[in-house]
Amino acid sequence: MKKCLFEGAGVALITPMHKDGSVNYEKLTELVNWQIENNTDAIIACGTTGESSTLSHEEHCKVIEKIVQVTNGRIPVIAGTGSNNTNYAVELSIEAQKMGASGVLVVAPYYNKASQTGLIKHYNLIADSIDIPLIIYDIPSRTGCKITIDTLSTLADHPNIVGVKAASGVISDVASLSAACGDKIDIYSGNDDQIVPIMSLGGKGVISVISNILPQKTHDLCQFYLNGKCSESTDIQIDLIDLVHALFIDVNPIPIKEAMNMMGMNVGPCRLPLCELDEPKLKVLKDCLKKHNII
Repeated sequence: MKKCLFEGAGVALITPMHKDGSVNYEKLTELVNWQIENNTDAIIACGTTGESSTLSHEEHCKVIEKIVQVTNGRIPVIAGTGSNNTNYAVELSIEAQKMGASGVLVVAPYYNKASQTGLIKHYNLIADSIDIPLIIYDIPSRTGCKITIDTLSTLADHPNIVGVKAASGVISDVASLSAACGDKIDIYSGNDDQIVPIMSLGGKGVISVISNILPQKTHDLCQFYLNGKCSESTDIQIDLIDLVHALFIDVNPIPIKEAMNMMGMNVGPCRLPLCELDEPKLKVLKDCLKKHNII
């Protein structure tokens, strides 16, 4: 059986910015320590929520390196290294390994619209180039590229491909994936409103946006389920549904950064082309945060 990178709640960490849009590494250090103090089970660096698409190569590597240094082995650090350029994804994955990442998260190539054969070659080449585990990130709503169950089952045979972040939103796909792959691959929810449903189908936990503001509660939600306390886990899932929806009232990570700023965490703005929430959406988010006594 392959080594499990982590069980529970991994935070898809935001990348804090100064007002001028430069990366705030001092704040990043603070956030990493706060996450660990509040029992986050893993940190995912430079994913979608971390605005990887607008980081330069130097910034991308420096953010990963900083998170690895601050974490100092306390919990796993999984680096986002996906690209629609296979050679660049290989390069970035090798860099992440050199910097001490525990594993990599590789989003399906976007825009190119690769065939399933192309996807298999893409992921196998990346996995062949490194000696650390790889988690596949399937999010067709963003990439325009759906990874089929047959393709995932084939990729699960690679010794370095250990997991799938399932973010299609289709629960029946997760059931089919679990049936097809068994214990060949770990499944993580890519949607905060589907953590319990996916864990009920064999999932190991979540790669979470809401963990940026509620790390302990998201950890508890997963840990209750892992401990067989399904009712307690379900209660948290249901209680947080409206907040999860509010955090996706606009494109991620706009709302989560707005929420963190409302909480006084001072994580700064998103980089263009992502911009601040308009007033009606801002009010919805603020009202929901107040309802949950977060602000």
